[in-house]
Amino acid sequence: MFETFGFEETTAREVSVLFALGIGVLFGVLAQLTRFCFRRALAGEDRRQAAGVWAMALAVAVAGTQAAVAQGWISFAEHRLMAQDLPLLAIALGGLMFGAGMILTRGCASRLLVLAGSGNLRALMVIAVFAITAHATLKGVLAPVRTALGAVTLPAGEQVSLAALPGGALLWSGVIVAAALLIALRSGNRAPTLAGAAALGLLVPVAWVGTGYVLFDEFDPIAMESLSFTAPAADTLFFVIASSSIPAGFGAGLAGGVLAGALAAAVVSGSFQWQSFESPRQTGRYLAGALLMGMGGVLAGGCTVGAGLAGIPTLSLAALLALAFIAIGGLGMNAVLSAASSGSAARPAIPARQPAE
Repeated sequence: MFETFGFEETTAREVSVLFALGIGVLFGVLAQLTRFCFRRALAGEDRRQAAGVWAMALAVAVAGTQAAVAQGWISFAEHRLMAQDLPLLAIALGGLMFGAGMILTRGCASRLLVLAGSGNLRALMVIAVFAITAHATLKGVLAPVRTALGAVTLPAGEQVSLAALPGGALLWSGVIVAAALLIALRSGNRAPTLAGAAALGLLVPVAWVGTGYVLFDEFDPIAMESLSFTAPAADTLFFVIASSSIPAGFGAGLAGGVLAGALAAAVVSGSFQWQSFESPRQTGRYLAGALLMGMGGVLAGGCTVGAGLAGIPTLSLAALLALAFIAIGGLGMNAVLSAASSGSAARPAIPARQPAE
């Protein structure tokens, strides 16, 4: 469709960067205002409200994405999430690693990027290490590990998508939307918060349609992408250090937009505040979590947003499994930390102050 716009000196890739920048700004603003975070939905003190925010975003993302598929605007038949040989070992191990890492860093990748924009230097350092590790796993010294684990596959055939199951896409997307709406409406959140979560979820199909239909150029095609923060973090890192030879892509625009949007929302709301590490032990914990998330996100095929919020609307079995293993890894690490804390007789009765989420 892009070629019908009549652009002669601008490519679809260049426009996609500006498009991603706009999507990122909106995500940063909405995520800052709603405190959107999958980790909080699992282990936060306000996990019921956090789960409601996440579920509302997912409901809109699924409904919007499947509506676009039904209209024939986009198709996921050739998408990487629909590979018929399911890399089950990589998804399972990667999901567990990412889940454990986000508990150690007290935030998933998207939340940490938003926090970095609001002045949290802990989050900024975690995102940097996360990006380096993800890039090393994709194309660097850890790539052989990724390749070896990814070679262990389970032939899934056509069953790689829920759309191939009895009832088809309409039934299964309806089930997911209904369940997510039930969680959201029973979460106790106020209407403005749920409206913000819905707007955030709408960014998922907007990005899919924007890159896969509006900006599609058959002479110079770009990848169909939506919200994701693992590969984009690595792409952004590479662009920052080698921009003269590596042009910006959708991922770099998205990451930059999220930082800008979160910064603007934090400044306007008066919540911007410089924060840093409180002890060497805390620094080590966050670095360990960043390493786990960087490698785990690549192995699992995405983070809680890439494989979860944007992946589940494709009805991909791989995306569902990735999010499930991320949840298991997060709950497991949270249980380990809670047991270690409660089992230490030397600790004071009053828990130590936790970093801002």
